[in-house]
Amino acid sequence: MNPLLRKFPLMRSCKEVTALVVAQEDRALPATERVALRVHMAMCKACPVFERQMLTMRNAMKQWRSYASGD
Repeated sequence: MNPLLRKFPLMRSCKEVTALVVAQEDRALPATERVALRVHMAMCKACPVFERQMLTMRNAMKQWRSYASGD
């Protein structure tokens, strides 16, 4: 782990943040993880793009399931 990340408990790497973005699909994140996620998103250019892509895929899958079930 980057030594700078160890100094600040709310700092997360992009790899850790992408795991949190995926994890929040399945479970509620603890408050500290939600704050760390938002802090990282405010400073990073790539991770918010990944989060939007995940949201797009999730919404597309919901629509596909509705279409496939005949609703």
